[in-house]
Amino acid sequence: MPSKDALNWMLADAFETLARAERMRGEFFRLKVSRGPQAPCWEPPVDVLETEREVLVFVALPGVDPAQVDARIEDGALVVSGRRVLPPELQRAAIHRLELPQGRFERHIPIPPGRYAVRSAAANGCLVFSLAKTL
Repeated sequence: MPSKDALNWMLADAFETLARAERMRGEFFRLKVSRGPQAPCWEPPVDVLETEREVLVFVALPGVDPAQVDARIEDGALVVSGRRVLPPELQRAAIHRLELPQGRFERHIPIPPGRYAVRSAAANGCLVFSLAKTL
């Protein structure tokens, strides 16, 4: 049987692991303070990669219809906005857990200076923006 010190250490380690996991989950979808009905209330996480020919922006938006997402380049940033809503069949369901944020989102993603031709596609729960560098 493990000693009392070993049990305390394992329990403390387990609590720290749970706390770290909860912090990571909270950081995955950053919530914002809403400033009215049209103000965004959350920001999706993003990855930004640059190659010689393009800038790739991956925006994690599981459950969001890509046709309902607006994207534009404004003041040196790719601005991605839209809304996640519960599917109609779930509006009367008993919800046991709801971790994906709902409502309006908006994310301003700084991009390198330049001129770009923008294309988008949905892939694996992400919207992928390809910003092809133009001369």
